[in-house]
Amino acid sequence: MSRRPSDEQLDKEYQEWFDRQTFDVITDGDTARLALLLTSELQELSKMSVQEYTLHQKWRELQENKKKYQTVGAIDAFFGTITDKIQVLKNMIWIPEDPEEYLNLEPEVVVCKENQKLTKLWGDLRMFVHTMHFNPNIGRSARFLVIDKKTEKVLGLLGLSGDFLDLTPRDNWIGWTREQRNKGMLKHSAIGSTIVPTQPLGYSYLGGKLCALLMVSSVVEDTYNHYYPEKLAGMTTTSLYGSFSQYNNLKYWKKMGRSSGSIKFEPSKKTIYKMRHWLKNTHPRRYWEWYEAKDLKGLPLKRDHRQRSWAYIYRQLDIPNEIVETNHQRGIYYCRLYQRTKMFLREERDNLGKKLFDNSPEALSKLWKEKYASKRVNKLLKDGRYSKDTLFYGEDLDLDWPDFRAKFLGDVGR
Repeated sequence: MSRRPSDEQLDKEYQEWFDRQTFDVITDGDTARLALLLTSELQELSKMSVQEYTLHQKWRELQENKKKYQTVGAIDAFFGTITDKIQVLKNMIWIPEDPEEYLNLEPEVVVCKENQKLTKLWGDLRMFVHTMHFNPNIGRSARFLVIDKKTEKVLGLLGLSGDFLDLTPRDNWIGWTREQRNKGMLKHSAIGSTIVPTQPLGYSYLGGKLCALLMVSSVVEDTYNHYYPEKLAGMTTTSLYGSFSQYNNLKYWKKMGRSSGSIKFEPSKKTIYKMRHWLKNTHPRRYWEWYEAKDLKGLPLKRDHRQRSWAYIYRQLDIPNEIVETNHQRGIYYCRLYQRTKMFLREERDNLGKKLFDNSPEALSKLWKEKYASKRVNKLLKDGRYSKDTLFYGEDLDLDWPDFRAKFLGDVGR
């Protein structure tokens, strides 16, 4: 059954919305200034390597949020009175005193959903430990902290979202048609949208592999099944960029190939606000469909509304295509949770069959220690490259872009 309202219902809802709005007059000069602003920003972004662009997005995210983290001695609703909130967050990260200390870790996946304090902590930590900036998705989502039970230190962050509608390598491997996905089978799959270890766990112990394994743990699976009616059958994820990734040669995760479509460069938040203002006042129906309209279940009518709206605005403003899109391909990976995941998603079976592997956090953590962490740390020690260095952006909020780039570019993808 379609979740899309009828055309008549959409027309009625749009007119009701339209009648409630106050619109601004947009002159040719306003349009020309927006086009010039976009062209200037996108030209600078299009000159960057994928590593630079990724880091620049992180720097811009920090600049847009730094006021929230610079009130020394303020009262925080969750931390209480603190001398320096940034330092409190940094001190939560696991740092071993001895290289063999990883053997004592007991990783635990902690659900943040419906816990305001944990959700805020997750957001604060993600801001400072993940190089990829955060764009929360509308729709299904769940967030998790990976904590060591013994020390209560943070080992990583996990985030789950609704899966991509179209991802050709994944869909070809499953044998999935768009019709099947649109009918609701896509809801039996999700995407690991945040899978990030803290440092030095990531570098010295391949902590990214631990987090990727825990992304398909029973805790994540049970959380999804608790909040959503469709049983989780599998999980997609993508690399930060390129095909070199923490997911390569990782048990249970199968590499599908690379993304084929380009991604639109993302302007600054101020410019995006101006773009939305221009769109609403010059093309209100388009704006309404992308940012206001809901389907029969109260969810956004259009998927991927940001990219769609930006592409439309770029075309309307005649922004040169060569500065609009990135060619930054990403590796695509998929994990089946059950023996019949592929057949189930193709609607050839009405049940998933047996679990494909033991996905308890204990079993996955044991696999990580024995298969990945031990080999990594021993090799680094032998080569003299073992490190306890952290990667934490919270103490560098006042750096301008050239200094930020000089300090952190070598850590992108670490």
